[in-house]
Parts: sequence; structure tokens; C-alpha cells
Amino acid sequence: MNGIPSSSSSVNGTHGINGSTPKPLLEEIASSSGSSESPDQSGSHSAAYANGFILDQHNAEIVNHLYHAGFLTGNYADTILHVHGVTYRLHAIILSRSPFLAHLMSTSPQGNGSRVIFVHLESDPEVTPEGFSIALGYLYSSASLGLIHEKNCRAVLASAHLLGGMDELCTYSYDACRRSISVDTIGEWLQFIDTIPSPSDGPSPPDLTQTSIFGSYGQRLREDVLNFLVITLPQSLDIQPDSSSKSGPGRDMLLQIFSRVPFDLFKTVMESPTFEIGSDQARFKFAKDAIDLRKRGIARGAEETVVLSNFGGSAVHITRKMRKRPLWKVNS
Repeated sequence: MNGIPSSSSSVNGTHGINGSTPKPLLEEIASSSGSSESPDQSGSHSAAYANGFILDQHNAEIVNHLYHAGFLTGNYADTILHVHGVTYRLHAIILSRSPFLAHLMSTSPQGNGSRVIFVHLESDPEVTPEGFSIALGYLYSSASLGLIHEKNCRAVLASAHLLGGMDELCTYSYDACRRSISVDTIGEWLQFIDTIPSPSDGPSPPDLTQTSIFGSYGQRLREDVLNFLVITLPQSLDIQPDSSSKSGPGRDMLLQIFSRVPFDLFKTVMESPTFEIGSDQARFKFAKDAIDLRKRGIARGAEETVVLSNFGGSAVHITRKMRKRPLWKVNS
């Protein structure tokens, strides 16, 4: 009697699990892919597999299908994801690429043929709906890279780091963040850096907060902003050493920017000899003028001072002391 073999070695019509290619054929494809023989010379069906273009095109078509039919339209979804008030119809096998989502799926109940998971990010303003959507899409295809720009790159970085398993996306979005630091955007970056503790403040708290959502990328971005303030910014404003103590559009803009710089960065830059705006005396005069502006804003409630020293190391020293609140005496 002719029947279908019951052995597990014959699944979906091939000798393997879920139709997977048997090992000997994989080895044949791998060996032929490095061959210099033309299809006519090989004379076998494996010559088609040896053509790297055909393989790449085949893989690209699969990924394109997954992204458009799977992620963009949610066809054949088996997982419902709720985040930021948005509902996504997704696929568990793709989401499992993210350790964060894989854990949520493993701890979420499954019923009626689909799994429902919730991601609560209300306390993480850096993880925006747009950034999270781009990171989700990257689980399906690298097409998401084309959606990254200087306005959303930080949100993509936060989302990619949160989801995990996407080092390439983290690197790509981090590079976009670094390139986006400019005279026009430095104000926004200063606000962000103010939430990142300096290395002397100790490790970030273990909970999921704005300071820890970026992991090591937070400190790297902090160093990038510092490098911009010390080196790139004076060059961008065409600050000349011989005119750094004189009023001018470039110097005035530099003063306005440093009037908003967090104190630890302000101190580091002012005391750095690589902050090339002139002599030590010119740097001292600039720091003094900046402190006068800071008293009206970021340094309100604190007493910042600058001194010029002749005893080794940096010639300019910045100190800060918090003002004590006056005590009110209550008459009995």
C-alpha cells in the first residue's frame, strides 16, 4: 500500500524540519558559490544557486514581502502589540529578534489564536511613537533606515536600545545624532545632556528612565556635545584668538550658548586649554562674561565664580556654591 511516510525526517516534502534544506545540499551550494565556473561549465542546477545575484535578489524579495505585507499591512499577524495608543498587528517569529519583546511575549497570555502584549512607555518621553515604529520596522527590514533624520534619530536610538538585538540600528541612529549636533540644534542637545548624569555622579539608576534608556550611548552623546562645545563651536562661529575678547556677532552667539550650558560642562570647557578662543586672559574674560549672563538664568540660585591662576595646570578655574536660603524667624 502506497502511503505517506510517518517519519519526521520527511516534513513538508523535504528531508528536514519545516522543509529546511538538508545539510549536504547546503554544503553543495556553499562550495559552488565560490567557484569561478560559468553556468555552462558547471552543467548542473546548482549553478543557479552559485550566482550570488540570484540569491541576493531572492533574499531581498523575501525581506521586501515581510516588510510590506507583514509590517506595513499586518497580514497573517499572530501578535497584537499596543503602545503609545497605537495598535500593531505583528508576527511573533519576527518580534522574537528583540529580547525585550521576546520576554513580553513569553509572559503574555495567548488566546483565540493571537497573543496580546502591552508596552508602557509613558514615563519615557525619548521613546516617541515615530522612533518606536521605525525600530519595530527594522525587525522586519533595513528599509526603516531611510526614515531616520536629525529630528527623530535620538528617538530611534532610544527605541532600538530598548528593544535590543539591533546593534546596527543603534550605531546608525547614533551616528545620525552625532552629525545633527550644530549651532542650530545645540540648545536642544543641551537640554538633553542636562538629563544625563556626569561620570562623577555614579552609575545611572537601574530603572527605565530618560538617563538609562540610552545605555552607554548617553555618555557617548554627552562627550560628543562636549567636543562640539570645545572645538567645533568656536570654529563654526569663526572666533579668532586675537579678537576673542572683543564684542562681535560670533562672540555674542558663543556667550548666549554658554549661558545655557549645564555647570559641569561649562566648567570643563572653560578650564580646557583646547577651548581655543585666545590667551588664558581672554578665556578668563569670556568665562566672566558668560557667568554674568548665567546669573539671570541657568545659574540662578547658585554663585559661580572664575579665577585666573598662575600655578600650573589650567590657568582658568570655575567654582560653584549654592546660595543658602534665608531663614525666617517666627515670632512667638
